[in-house]
Amino acid sequence: MYPTPGFLLPKRFVLLIAVAILVPGCSAIMTSATSGIASNLTEAMLDQDDPETVREAVPAYLLMLDSFIRSAPDNSNMLQAGAQLYSAYGVVFVDDPERSKRLTHKARTYGERGLCAQNDDACGMTTLVFEDYVAALNTLDAKDAAALYSHALSWVAYIQSHSDEWDALAELPQVESAFNRVAKIDPTYEPASVQHYLGVLNTIRPPALGGNFEAGQAYYVKAMELSGGQDLSIKVDYARYYARTLYDRELHDQLLADVVEADPYQPGYTLFNTLAQRQAQTLLDTADDYF
Repeated sequence: MYPTPGFLLPKRFVLLIAVAILVPGCSAIMTSATSGIASNLTEAMLDQDDPETVREAVPAYLLMLDSFIRSAPDNSNMLQAGAQLYSAYGVVFVDDPERSKRLTHKARTYGERGLCAQNDDACGMTTLVFEDYVAALNTLDAKDAAALYSHALSWVAYIQSHSDEWDALAELPQVESAFNRVAKIDPTYEPASVQHYLGVLNTIRPPALGGNFEAGQAYYVKAMELSGGQDLSIKVDYARYYARTLYDRELHDQLLADVVEADPYQPGYTLFNTLAQRQAQTLLDTADDYF
């Protein structure tokens, strides 16, 4: 019922690995040579068609990020990198529920610290009641978009891994408000991802429990448009959360068939598309039991 790996694997988390390797929590300016290494590492991982290779490689970078953050505990960029990488790894590549909870708890902590380091006025926002949290969001502007995005992403990762806890699920409206604020203050910042997440957040709950499926569908369609159809995970979540909940078998099967039949080898999307195709096939295989 709640977000799954296809939803929570942000495209840019691999870029953050490269940044973490080359900028150890300081204000150093990268040379063209080191910039090239970062770019090549990013492309190599994004274009990897064997997710297990990434699964085995990432823990070393998590420890490296921790060490960088320990050296520069108020560096917002490093904290954002930690929030996103721990979110992605904890949800996508970890099968043990308790371990996933620990990793996403650290992700959420880094996300909150990263936003606070970026803007002092954001410190302690997550302790506020909903109305006050939204009021605090409204004080943030374009310079805070990246930190707010990392905060929202790590929070929804935390909620996913703690989906058996009502207190965590009750925080979904705050996360949706955070993504909406990112879209408003900087429409150019990760627009496809933001629309994708908003689509999921509006359709993971049935209408009777607050889901807005009309808005959710519009978000999915916009996300697919913005990604140029290259990000197959959007169609997987569109099928999983929208079509399945509304028992629209025709739409469900068409979306997933499109994913399975698509060429996963798209520059910058191969890793995520490989995972999306696996999920699509599983959903198709279980469709007769669901509908």
